[in-house]
Amino acid sequence: MKYDKEEVNPIRDDRGARIFGARNTPIAKQNPDVLTPPSTDGGTISNMKWPFDLSHTRVESGGFSRETTVRELPISTTMAGVNMHLEPGAVRELHWHKEAEWAYMIKGSARVTGVDEQGRQFIDDVKEGGLWYFPSGIPHSIKGLEEGAEFILVFDDGSFSENSTFTISDWFANTSKDILAANFGVSEEAFNDIPDEQLFIYKGRVPGPIEEEMPDNVNETVPNPFTFNLIEEEPIESNGGRVWIADSSNFKVSTTVAAALVEVEPGAIREMHWHPNQDEWQYYLAGQGKMTIFASSGKSRTFNYQGGDVGYVPFAMGHYVQNIGDTPLRFLEIFKSDHFADISLNQWMSQLPPYLIKEHLNVDDNFIKNALTHKKCPNVTFDK
Repeated sequence: MKYDKEEVNPIRDDRGARIFGARNTPIAKQNPDVLTPPSTDGGTISNMKWPFDLSHTRVESGGFSRETTVRELPISTTMAGVNMHLEPGAVRELHWHKEAEWAYMIKGSARVTGVDEQGRQFIDDVKEGGLWYFPSGIPHSIKGLEEGAEFILVFDDGSFSENSTFTISDWFANTSKDILAANFGVSEEAFNDIPDEQLFIYKGRVPGPIEEEMPDNVNETVPNPFTFNLIEEEPIESNGGRVWIADSSNFKVSTTVAAALVEVEPGAIREMHWHPNQDEWQYYLAGQGKMTIFASSGKSRTFNYQGGDVGYVPFAMGHYVQNIGDTPLRFLEIFKSDHFADISLNQWMSQLPPYLIKEHLNVDDNFIKNALTHKKCPNVTFDK
């Protein structure tokens, strides 16, 4: 029987066999550790991966929107994500959510506006590597600047849908003109040309400088800005990588979402660790990586990730992320929490009496000396 020498099959040493039936080889090649799991994988664990390229795309005038929620990735109960693109001048119209909105600018730049519950105004331009956060119920808008904008939005509820937000055009379209006239103190004719349905994303003009766009009746601005320039923060450097962290300690308004931008060099590993506060929602920005998730009771599973994929790790489950490509691996770690927290397996073991480690694992003094005594870097660490 003839077969394609480039195909991949579930064969490891003297186990497994070649697939005779129909297959999707490109998917198999992207997920080699799912097709042929490491021998250390075992048990049944929920799926922890979803590529945005399999999400339904809402194509609009001026851009697109696609989401990964609990409907696409059932394990993701605490958070949902949206990948959105706005062409120059295009607008994600004035709206608000029941959920808080956190965002990371992938490429380009956008102007965001918001007003808090005390009527205090906010407007700022967010560039690549920048963040914004709007608490639940806060009205806001997003407008692409000269080069357009693409960003990832994260919401603090896995059941969220971008298709069910509260939009200003939708409210107007579903309110009688006599009520609109009475509310705004104008004639009904003023609303003859309002949209018949919500705009969602629409084409608009590229705005000028912020100072030229400010309304005349601004009384006061918000005390804690809704934006934050993450990439300009000093990263935590370690052997094999670096991390930038944003939570309520430095991005004060972000009280329900904490995040880290992680960069792992080729051949390096975001070492074995777990998070003691919340589930972890991941978005892979670039590169190729693999992650094994340890769920206790002999259960673990390995997944492969590349740019555009969403990963998920349930609360307290042990895991690592390894760069298996030849370019830097960059991804976001995001938590429904006011603070970032992790516990490194190496650091924990380095603080224990050596005899306790040797009793548990049957290792010798060389292991204690070479593997544990140098682990002094706080928080996020890496190794090659």
